Amino acid sequence: MREGRMLEMKESVTNTFLKTVSAYANYDGGTIVFGISDDGTIKGLENPEQACLDIENKINDSIAPQPDYTLHIKKDEAVVLLTVKSGLSKPYLYKSKAYKRNDTSTIEVDSTELARLILAGKNINYEELASENQELSFQILGEAMKKAKGIDRFDKDILKTLSLYSDTEGYNNAAAILADTNDFPGIDLVKFGDSINIIEKRTTLNHMSMIKAFERALEMFRDYYHYEIIDGAVRKNVEKIPEAAFREAIANALIHRLWDVKAQIRVSMFRDRIEIVSPGGLPMGITEAEYLSGKISVLRNPVMANVFYRLGIVEIFGTGILRIFQLYEGSVSRPRFEMGENTITAILPVIEKHPEMTKDELAVYKLLSSTMPKSISEIVPLTEFGKSKTTDILKKMGKKGLVTIEGKGRGTRYRL
Repeated sequence: MREGRMLEMKESVTNTFLKTVSAYANYDGGTIVFGISDDGTIKGLENPEQACLDIENKINDSIAPQPDYTLHIKKDEAVVLLTVKSGLSKPYLYKSKAYKRNDTSTIEVDSTELARLILAGKNINYEELASENQELSFQILGEAMKKAKGIDRFDKDILKTLSLYSDTEGYNNAAAILADTNDFPGIDLVKFGDSINIIEKRTTLNHMSMIKAFERALEMFRDYYHYEIIDGAVRKNVEKIPEAAFREAIANALIHRLWDVKAQIRVSMFRDRIEIVSPGGLPMGITEAEYLSGKISVLRNPVMANVFYRLGIVEIFGTGILRIFQLYEGSVSRPRFEMGENTITAILPVIEKHPEMTKDELAVYKLLSSTMPKSISEIVPLTEFGKSKTTDILKKMGKKGLVTIEGKGRGTRYRL
């Protein structure tokens, strides 16, 4: 057992655990185990029943509002497990301060994060707050909506329908983000040469409608990752990177980013890939696995997402990541997503297809790594084939030079 973001160990019951209770209730929940030292050694508690009472009294007396938690005694080890659930009435304060987990430590949140917790407790998103600027124009949004929906007018009634305007609050932040001009950071695109020291082109799209920024980003993408070939009398358009994947990645970055952070979406264009870095980590209440699977969609900016959906920029909420993976079917190179505490990075590689590879070989190829050799017992559970067929496929790929086969017998390992 090791400490982590959602697990903390305490050798005894002291007030220090209360900061972590605040952190777990404010975010994704977690467990505190009492009677175990930081290195995982089980020490046990002298009186676990009394420890439960002490823990309960300390929480009830010190954390406001009351968090949702359970206590469980493991009698064989004389330890107490305190499980704290993510709460709905954020922020949960200890001595008038809110906390969060940072890897294995617990730290106080800053003023911006506290403001987010307060909004979360009221079930309000930043984009729904009234905009400080009420002198906004929407020519770009209006033209896009007329084209997408076939309407002949665009006025405040439509802005109300899109949840961008109300008679009581006026325009909200989502409206400001989509307005013709605004004070929000946009997208910073850089095209690199052979190294990051060579910048071939840089375009910064700030203080404009995010619809226009989205379209300008697509134009720059096409300049570098599209080309034409002539096949007989037919002119064909070839995409080094699927444009639909880039569209989805940029749209996701705009819809899911934190707009109260004055940072741009950063797009780095390389010869072999594009990296898109969006400000703001995973939305509260969703894991990395859930985000990548598309099984759960937590929209950080639902008003903007609805506008993008009506404009046909995105299709169905929550399917963007799955669509990106599907667009790389048949490619040796695969997209990747890296989750940081404050960022999400989408990496879209140039499509690579091996002409000598069969469909079955490609399926096995995607499971291998160039740095970590795998045994047949590690590969088979990940395929739809049995052990015999998988082994046969790997042998054929070895003869083609697609994989390297190391060792013999039970010690055989396979890598790219």
